Amino acid sequence: MNERDENSDRGDGHDKDEHRVHREEFHHDPIAHAEVRAGMTVGELADEYSSAGVGAANLHEAVDIYAEMLGDDVTNFFGLAGAMVPTGMRRIVADLIRDDHIDALVTTGANLTHDAIEAIGGKHHHGRDKQHDKSMREHDEQLRDEEVDRIYNVYLPQEHFALFESHLRSEVFPNIEETVSIQRMTEELGRANSEVNEREGIEEDAGIAAAAHENDVPIYCPAVQDSVLGLQAWMYSQTSEFTLDALRDMTHLTDIAFEAEKSGAMVVGGGVPKNYVLQTMLVSPSAYDYGVQLTMDPPETGGLSGATLDEARSWGKLEKAARNVSVYADATITLPLVIAAARERIE
Repeated sequence: MNERDENSDRGDGHDKDEHRVHREEFHHDPIAHAEVRAGMTVGELADEYSSAGVGAANLHEAVDIYAEMLGDDVTNFFGLAGAMVPTGMRRIVADLIRDDHIDALVTTGANLTHDAIEAIGGKHHHGRDKQHDKSMREHDEQLRDEEVDRIYNVYLPQEHFALFESHLRSEVFPNIEETVSIQRMTEELGRANSEVNEREGIEEDAGIAAAAHENDVPIYCPAVQDSVLGLQAWMYSQTSEFTLDALRDMTHLTDIAFEAEKSGAMVVGGGVPKNYVLQTMLVSPSAYDYGVQLTMDPPETGGLSGATLDEARSWGKLEKAARNVSVYADATITLPLVIAAARERIE
């Protein structure tokens, strides 16, 4: 071997050693391919996700964090945006409330509207998001003529909104003809939903607002005016002394945050419910210890709905040491998986 060859060998060895030194972010934890078999529980499937990467790994971490959030010493805030009630997620949230897994719920007026419609006898129906024999515009024009509203692939007959209006005017609003917080109105809505559901023998469960009323869980709806519920409240206020004080809720919600030993945020979707849940910590002495976000919006747009929970840490909404994860997928798929697997783990 000549001198050049010896130098070359030494150089290769030196390069390999140097390569090892610079593997600061490398942890020898190889991907182990997930196993799927008949008869698996949801929790077992979620455990298999831990072997995989990308979204599967994030969903497994969401289960891990949410199961820890359900501990006895954690105060849980739940943000519910999107069309989660009309798309069939209503019972999951109501059961979480009944099982003491939600201490404060922040949602939209739309979800509360659809929740009440189901409570008093209305139903949402399976529809279609694609038409093979006609354009979607023609299909939606036909639905307009037939007085049916479409939410992607869910249909709702418009007469249910008339039923809802009658429910509000006869069962809800007359009991609060004064200036009240939005939370006070949602409490009264829950009471009315529960009573009518039982009185009329409605087959469907009384739902989210009723469960919250029965279990003393506050529901906040900071953008209630952006919904049919809000429209009806405004219309009623034109001929009565009834009105809403949107700022009054903030004291109540902040008090819950102040008194929490540890706190966790489960955020489904984005928008106002997400921000309302997270911003509470800006005026609290501490921040969230846990955070799970289920969304389809990407973070690259800079919008709130897709923003990572890591970004919230920079604002002081999450503790520096907080455990958090964002899962980017359809929440009607991920929410049942995360809840079922976490419940299995703690039970």
